This record gives sequence, C-alpha cells and structure tokens, in this order.
Amino acid sequence: MQIIDRYLLRQFVQTFLICFISLTGLYIVIDAFTNLESFINCAETTGQSLGSLMGSYYAYRSLFFFDRTSGMLALIAGMFTITWIQRHNELTAIMAAGIPRIRVVKPIIAAAVAITIIAMANRELVIPGFREELSRSTFDLVGDNAQELQPRFDNQTDVLIRGDSTYAAEERISKPHFQLPGELDAYGNQLIAKEAIYKPAQGDRPSGYLLKDVEQPKDIDKLPSLTLPSTGQRVVITPHDEPGWLKPNECFLVSNVTFDQLSNSLAWKQYASTFQLIGSLRNPSLGYGADMSVAIHSRILHPFLDMTLLFLGMPLVLAKGNRNVFAAIGLCILVVSVFVLVTLALQSLGSNYLLSPALAAWAPLMLFVPAAVGMAGTMWE
Repeated sequence: MQIIDRYLLRQFVQTFLICFISLTGLYIVIDAFTNLESFINCAETTGQSLGSLMGSYYAYRSLFFFDRTSGMLALIAGMFTITWIQRHNELTAIMAAGIPRIRVVKPIIAAAVAITIIAMANRELVIPGFREELSRSTFDLVGDNAQELQPRFDNQTDVLIRGDSTYAAEERISKPHFQLPGELDAYGNQLIAKEAIYKPAQGDRPSGYLLKDVEQPKDIDKLPSLTLPSTGQRVVITPHDEPGWLKPNECFLVSNVTFDQLSNSLAWKQYASTFQLIGSLRNPSLGYGADMSVAIHSRILHPFLDMTLLFLGMPLVLAKGNRNVFAAIGLCILVVSVFVLVTLALQSLGSNYLLSPALAAWAPLMLFVPAAVGMAGTMWE
C-alpha cells in the first residue's frame, strides 16, 4: 500500500467515523430526552440503573442505525475526501504526475466496499440475534406492558387469532378468543381462555399456543382433538388425547405463526435476516403478499444499491472540480434524497401490486446504474 493510499484511507475512515458518531449521538440525545420519563419509570420498576438501561437500549439501536445509514455515510465520506484533496490542490499535483483519477479514488472505493460488506454482515448475522430487544419500544422496555393485538389469520388452518393484548416478555396473549373455521366447529366456533402462551416446536409437539383456563368450550378435558378433514392435521389438541403434556382445562392450538410475527410483524420483518424472510414467505400459515417479496428482493440488492449510490455521487465532485466542502455536502444530500425517494416510490408500487415485486426492487438499479456508468467516465481521466 502506497503513501497516497494510506493518506486517503485515513481521511475516509476519519470522516466516516465522525459522521456516524455525530449522527448517532444526535439521534440518541433527541430520542433519550423525548423518552426520558419512560426510562426513569422502567429503571424504578426493574431496579436497574438508568445509565445501564439506556446504554443497552441504544447499543442495540446503534446497530440498526448503522444499517440504515452506512450507504449514505460512505458516500459522504468519499465525497468529502475527494473535495478535501481538491481544496488543497493535492489532486492537481497527483494528476500532474500522470496519475489518473481512478487510481486516486481506488482506495476510497475499496473502503466503501468494505463498509458495505460490514453492513451486510451486521444486517444478516448481528441484528437478527437482537431482534427481540430491537422490537421493543421505550414504552415497553422490559416487555411486561400490554400491547394491542391485531387479529391475524393462520392461512394454513383458517383460524383467526385474536385476543385482548400481548405481553412480549412472556410471549403471552391475554384473554385469547380464537375463531375456528367451519371445518373445526364440532364443539363451537370459538376457543376462549384466560391466557395463551406461545410454545415453539419441541420433540413430537408442534409449535402453537397453549391455552390455559379454557372457558369455551366447556369441559375441554372430555372432548377429542380437532383435525382438518382435508389434510388430517391436528389443529386443536385436548387433554383427552394428550394427557401427558396437557393439564386439565388446557388445550393447544397448532400454528406456525410465531409470537413475533403475530405481535409485531413490521418489526419482525425489519430485523429478520434474508433467510428468515424467505422462510416466512414459504410458511403457509403466514400468507404474506407482495410486500414481503419486495422486501426480500430489496434486501438481496441492498449492497448493490449502496455501491450505485457511491458511484452516482463521486463523479459529480470529480467532474466539477469542486473545492467547497459545504457545496459537496449539499450535492451529497441532493443525490441521496433523489435516490432514496425514487427507490421507496418504486418499492411502494411493488408492495401495492402496481408493479411486480422483482421489477419494483430491480428498477432502481435499472434507472441509476446506466447513469452511474455514464458519469464514471470522468474518473478515468
């Protein structure tokens, strides 16, 4: 690695870290003061210190903040680095020695690629591991506050999962009243209980919800399990058939809809890995529409979109020979704004079935890659 490479890399990394720390700090300060009362109440309830509670909360949030801003910050760092060496006539001296622009920006491109890879690893490996912590709001930091439950169909069994509220820490539904389809109404069309707790699959027991203190139907212990005639799948399991792991006045609703997907489907989609998103799309119980297909395509293309954004911004600074740092920042904001707005608009069209999901995700590359290639000619001079 030559001296010029080390010099440019140091300038790029410094700018990137300063921008990331500044933006993250600004976000934390604004959000912390807005939700300070919630943090204080939670600290008093749990006995934790306020500092450790806020520190852990924003440590998780910083991971997601990095995921959302890494592409933009790489562009800002690259444009600032180029503007800086032009401002001090260093680029002119380098080009006077017969070195082309592409050789100068080569370490910047390599650093941007490295950041894209780090962001991808963070998105696919790190964030999914903290999905539960990230999905909790400041009003439910511990997961013991009641959250409204939006009714959701299990598309595999046609059971409508309803309830008064959910409690994330216990993965519990308060006062569930599940509506059964016509195929399963042998002893009524509803299952009503005091609470339902989600249980993942374990051994011979499938995943689903354990209903405790069943109120309807009466005498659940004496009733046989319910099976879908079309598939032979057991949907409602009673102590009559499974006395070993079901207690009196309990029953079990078989479902592949997990508690996270039931209680906070939007957050689950944001913090899940690509493989988890693909698995949910194939899950017959969930029945996701075009929005999930768009999300999967967009997630796969995310690194390419970040690099396209970089190659849209850097040639603008090189072509104009801009030495004004503030003008470079303004130009960067304009490029990012246009890029993000067009991308979000196309993804929205795909989610609303106005475009095919694949086309909605690929369209930003189709629009901006030719423009980036055409503008990149200035970097070869």
